[in-house]
Amino acid sequence: MANSIRNITVFGPGMMGSGIAQVFAGNEDLKVTIFIREKFEYECMDKIKSNLQVLKENGVITEEKIKGILDRIALTEDLQEAVKDADFIVECIPENMELKQDLFKRLEPICKDTTIFATNTSVMSITEISEKVKDKSRLVGTHFWNPPYLIPLVEVIKSDYTSDEIMDKTMELLKKVEKHPIRVNKDVPGFVANRLQHALWREAISIVEHDIADAATVDEAIKYSFGLRLPVLGPMENSDMVGTDLTLSIHSYILKHLENSTEPSPILKEKVEAGDLGFKTGKGFQEWSADQAKKSNERLRDYLIKVLYKNK
Repeated sequence: MANSIRNITVFGPGMMGSGIAQVFAGNEDLKVTIFIREKFEYECMDKIKSNLQVLKENGVITEEKIKGILDRIALTEDLQEAVKDADFIVECIPENMELKQDLFKRLEPICKDTTIFATNTSVMSITEISEKVKDKSRLVGTHFWNPPYLIPLVEVIKSDYTSDEIMDKTMELLKKVEKHPIRVNKDVPGFVANRLQHALWREAISIVEHDIADAATVDEAIKYSFGLRLPVLGPMENSDMVGTDLTLSIHSYILKHLENSTEPSPILKEKVEAGDLGFKTGKGFQEWSADQAKKSNERLRDYLIKVLYKNK
């Protein structure tokens, strides 16, 4: 089914949108059009070229492959031109419900009836985003993870209206561009991965808040224990490995002691109010020089490249 998809259009070519455009252009069967609304958005090509250069320096990609990817990307300020042949449109515009709703409302009359609408929201309701679209069955959630040209996972979220055919076509397309799509059957806040991630963050922040351990120690506890096995052993398989009986026994004792607040931690609110915003201000739960913040981002990027490409 995904073989019928040839033309991809991207709206919102920021950090996520440019990376997503790069992902699709990496397949020789696909052509990508990026809609440019503001002049500064032309900088998206610099982001893509920078990403590709990093991959080249690490021996992942050749200069010939880079040229092919860049040749398959076109930029246009003409809305009609951007969408007239589009088989699959993915929006990566700011996380504003009305903006997203209005974009799809505007696109529907000028697109083919078969065009799939995908929204790359990380938190918003896919069902609500589709509210102003007449054919709601064609709109689907596709939550890429940052950086999208490296992280394999894409959550494919079914709204209350998304058809099974659109879900299947989207899953197949993402597999075609070598992503790892997962099917999310219900449109719930946080989908799957963010719910899991922030459940961990809530407990981590609570441990710091209650002086059980400092922030650096919390990170060490994760990175040097269960964090090492997570890439090959997820929590559900781990539960079966140790036994559901042992899991039940542990949970019967420990769950009542874990953080269960439905509000953000007071210490997190205090830091934001004080302007301690992490890397961007040099201080959050820990202090960061500009060089330390830069090295942290580079360390993550280099680790992902090593795991995804060099260990194969």
